[in-house]
Amino acid sequence: MTVDPTLPSRLIDQETRYGADNYHPFDLVCTRADGAYVWDVQGNRYLDFLAGYGAVAQGHNHTRIAAAMVEQCLRLCLTSRAFRNDRLPPLLEKLCTLTGFDQALLMNSGAEAVETAIKAARKWGYQHKGIAPGRAEILVFSGNFHGRTTTIVSFSDSPESTQGFGPFTPGFRIVPYGNLDAARAAAGPDTCAILVEPVQGEAGVVLPPKGFMRGLRELCDSRRILLIADEIQCGLGRTGKLFAFEHEGIRPDGVTIGKALSGGFYPVSALLGSRELMGVFTPGTHGSTFGGNPLACAVASAALDVLVDEKLVDRSAELGAYLLEQLRAMDPGPVKEIRGLGLWAGIELRPEAGGARRFCEALLQEGLLCKETREHTLRLSPPLTITREQLDWALAKLKLILA
Repeated sequence: MTVDPTLPSRLIDQETRYGADNYHPFDLVCTRADGAYVWDVQGNRYLDFLAGYGAVAQGHNHTRIAAAMVEQCLRLCLTSRAFRNDRLPPLLEKLCTLTGFDQALLMNSGAEAVETAIKAARKWGYQHKGIAPGRAEILVFSGNFHGRTTTIVSFSDSPESTQGFGPFTPGFRIVPYGNLDAARAAAGPDTCAILVEPVQGEAGVVLPPKGFMRGLRELCDSRRILLIADEIQCGLGRTGKLFAFEHEGIRPDGVTIGKALSGGFYPVSALLGSRELMGVFTPGTHGSTFGGNPLACAVASAALDVLVDEKLVDRSAELGAYLLEQLRAMDPGPVKEIRGLGLWAGIELRPEAGGARRFCEALLQEGLLCKETREHTLRLSPPLTITREQLDWALAKLKLILA
């Protein structure tokens, strides 16, 4: 194959000229992928330790999911929910049976799932808790990342997400992540829900203190408040359990999922919840042209089958423990802290290290893909299909660059 040395720069220039500058990607132009590997347009191979922010949990281009997608593409892609289709009902049952929740509502992006949860929680507050109209409040946490819609950024504390995008949607109160006392003090008679990431991914794979999630569950039970877990990044096996909230043996009233729900093939998300919570929706109160479309359902169904049949949750627990053990055994060098759970790790560097991006750029040159977050942290989220040999190769590169 003849390699055009000018192709990457031409494609980058084309994107820069015609695309909005809302991302700061590395100058790597990908063209194909398989399993844990990605190739650029010049034929160079890379081990992917970002995996679409965890969406590619089942590995790139998993043949089983691809086959389901192609088969459905040739049958029926979209009807809108104005009509029923034969792929949605089996997926709804599969989701509820696997997760133990009563009902599911399918959407597309993760942010849409969170918006759905917000609407459900507010309406539940008015219908079931008796909150006065227009006064429902949701508690959220510092360092959160739930999406980028105008409502969601209204309760972000990241200047990058909020600056220049006001006026902001009212009805949210931010309390310090991991601080149960602050949550108890902030919860009032108008609080309809607590929305929380059991592990904060975008913040740098930040785990709350042990007992935090259990304490939130007890708080919600005592004050008649909904507990809603955002597991779009940390759910579906990433932390070594199907859901991250399972590490504390609790169950929320609702949970948002996405990313790995489609194995990276297609935007699919969902709100799962109790029958009481989901019962607030009636015809016309919520929906989406593409939400629950047959193509999305076929893809999500196959992605869930792969997750279960290949025991990827167990793999995440086993290989994740090994990854974290090896990371913590490294010479500290510029590393301030290593956090993680399952096949998900955050390597926080000391401020004097000069930021995490330059280390990601050095790793890119070594053939390992990862991404910085919150300036000083390298976030690692390889596909759950990764092998121990591939982990060892990546660990050697990390040791080399972080020495």
